[in-house]
Amino acid sequence: MAVQLPGPLVSTAWLAEHIGVPGLKLVDASWYMPADARDPAAEFEAAHIAGAVFFDIDGIRDADNPLPHMLPSRQLFAEAMAKLGLSNQDAIIVYDGTGVFSAPRAWWTLRVFGHDNVAVLDGGLPAWREADHATVSGAPAPEAGMFSATFRPELVRSLAQMRDNLASGGEQVVDARGSGRFDGVEPEIRPGVRSGHIPGSANLPYPRLIDGADNTLLTADNLAAAFSAVGVDMSRPITTTCGSGISAAVLALALHICGHQDAAVYDGSWTEWGGRDDTPIET
Repeated sequence: MAVQLPGPLVSTAWLAEHIGVPGLKLVDASWYMPADARDPAAEFEAAHIAGAVFFDIDGIRDADNPLPHMLPSRQLFAEAMAKLGLSNQDAIIVYDGTGVFSAPRAWWTLRVFGHDNVAVLDGGLPAWREADHATVSGAPAPEAGMFSATFRPELVRSLAQMRDNLASGGEQVVDARGSGRFDGVEPEIRPGVRSGHIPGSANLPYPRLIDGADNTLLTADNLAAAFSAVGVDMSRPITTTCGSGISAAVLALALHICGHQDAAVYDGSWTEWGGRDDTPIET
């Protein structure tokens, strides 16, 4: 019988009680900003939760697209998951080395390709260590899994759809970047990308959803209050965006916890929109 996760977020205490249960798989999806100059794959080999495999966000992507870590094809994703030893019947817990930053991107990607029995470890590897749980080192060699992917387009938005939404206003757009970049008063981190934001979008920097004391997500009530504070109406469709589609997934996870389970992510995000000269911007 497949392990059923308690929700889209699990605590370190829950994982400690269930680690090693057949059918429960762990995935390290650590990713860092280019300026951090960190190597997540090397850090994974140095220390990770026992049984985990490494989900390479920059490797499991559409290699023909010049934008960073864009979603791969359904077939490529299925092959990558099987190679990591993951199967459709598995319950998958994703974590990262920051707390809650890049793991939601893997959580969202798995859902995009039809795998709903997936959760994020609240607080990630830092919380696991803070609770005095052990880590191991080395490169795992998992037995191949059997993974079949089914693409769910309703969870993804393209440039064309974002353009259409400017005219229709059918979906609220919420940007996870910092306010300085959103307002156009701080430069973008990628060369050639303009500053500002998609016209009509709201700004909710993702750190506002994180408890700075332990790098865990806020409670559901406080998450909902954070969205409400920037004018987001939970009864209407929502698309999230950010710099390159990483922290937008933090917002999507938070919305899911609040009961808004069909929020979409604009995959190209600001790197695509702000990197063009034919898209309107506001500052």
